[in-house]
Amino acid sequence: MAELLEKKVAVHGAATVRFERRDGATRLATLYHHDPLRVLLPDPRPGDLPVAVLVTTSGGMVGGDRLDIALSAGPEAAAMVTTQAAEKVYRSAGADCRIDMRVSVEAGGWLEWMPQEAIVFEGSRLRRLTRIDLAGDARLIAGEMLVFGRAAFGETVTRGLIRDAWEVARDGRLAWADALHLDGDVAEALAHPAGFAGAGACATLIHAAPDAARHLDALREAAEALEGVRVGATAFDGLLVARILGGEARAVRRAYAALWTRLRVAAAGLPARLPRLWEV
Repeated sequence: MAELLEKKVAVHGAATVRFERRDGATRLATLYHHDPLRVLLPDPRPGDLPVAVLVTTSGGMVGGDRLDIALSAGPEAAAMVTTQAAEKVYRSAGADCRIDMRVSVEAGGWLEWMPQEAIVFEGSRLRRLTRIDLAGDARLIAGEMLVFGRAAFGETVTRGLIRDAWEVARDGRLAWADALHLDGDVAEALAHPAGFAGAGACATLIHAAPDAARHLDALREAAEALEGVRVGATAFDGLLVARILGGEARAVRRAYAALWTRLRVAAAGLPARLPRLWEV
């Protein structure tokens, strides 16, 4: 199986999804997808947002693969984008996998970008950049989760490349830039007590809004009740940023989902529930 993955021809998938508010409701305005990315549009639950679901039909990424994804919400539009399943990043013989995310929300808009986890295999090479552009009073919840190896198979990640970067700008001004960069001896950083301290997974959760800081105390209080994880949260310049570390991927996923649902209720008055795909 590993040999076949190494010989697989690199692919370049792309997807563009845009929502706009028309006739008093948020509607899909632009849709483009190119193999191995597909976009599904399931019916939203009553009282919830329109939703788009990204699907990687290739079954995972290997060295040299690239995904370019652009998500946007127009003025006063409100929508959610998630993924069908975990993204798998397989071992690479040398070339990097790249995921380039561009997320934009225009004045008065609300967008949730909440993909399921990315599982990085031993020897994989992943470069992911998420660029977020916000206008005026636009609001957003976005997150990413990384799982280090396949714990069910006894696999740990000891080598490879993991670069996971964020850039958030409002009205053209950079508000926050951050990058996780692990290269070469990944095992040392994952085990170091001043680093990941043996964590099997991590997650980043971002809420962007002019009043994002008002949710900080409640988020920290909710985090104290979560089991099997460590959570740190801070707020600055219209951003609330939370980090989650845990020994088991399931615990991190539960915490990530719990804090996300709490934020969407408090910040937008949306139902405290996950997309159906998260519940299977």
